[in-house]
Amino acid sequence: MTQSNTPKRLIIGISAASGVMLGVRALELLKETDIETHLIISKATALTVASETDLHIDDIRALADKVYPVGDIGAAISSGSYKTHGMLIAPCSIKTMGEIASGVTSNLLSRAADVVLKERRRLVLMLRETPLHAGHLKNALAVTEMGAIISPPVPAFYTRPVTVDEVITQSVARALDLFDVEISGTKRWGEDISL
Repeated sequence: MTQSNTPKRLIIGISAASGVMLGVRALELLKETDIETHLIISKATALTVASETDLHIDDIRALADKVYPVGDIGAAISSGSYKTHGMLIAPCSIKTMGEIASGVTSNLLSRAADVVLKERRRLVLMLRETPLHAGHLKNALAVTEMGAIISPPVPAFYTRPVTVDEVITQSVARALDLFDVEISGTKRWGEDISL
């Protein structure tokens, strides 16, 4: 039997929703693993980066193993024959979720997500919007029925976070749990925390 030399690959998408540090933290945490990261950043994300962080978009790109222009619909990750373990979109905007729900993809971010779903791989959306109207909820249901997991970055207060950084790290680590990626320092109920 031939052993596969395919590296463990995870696609990270960063859309323009508030919470860009979720995607940044995912890339930082994955640097400590053997997972190869493939990054797509939406065009409008630069505005979010500038308003929410002191980072430059190139600082974020430097965290990934491979970076693709959002308009490159012919990229390797746009094909189901290119093996990945799935995709995390952190944060995921309502617009991006809507494109995925409709199956009408306008860029590599939504195309890669569509490919992940059609290949029955794991797609996790850290949806960043509140409150939600019926259209949002219908799209969330549609992507869930297609196989995606909606995983909003809801703080786990039982971990007794002191800083925003702790909230971000715990939220992202829990999303990475959905890919069976173990992040050291993740606080777990019944293991690290109990009554």
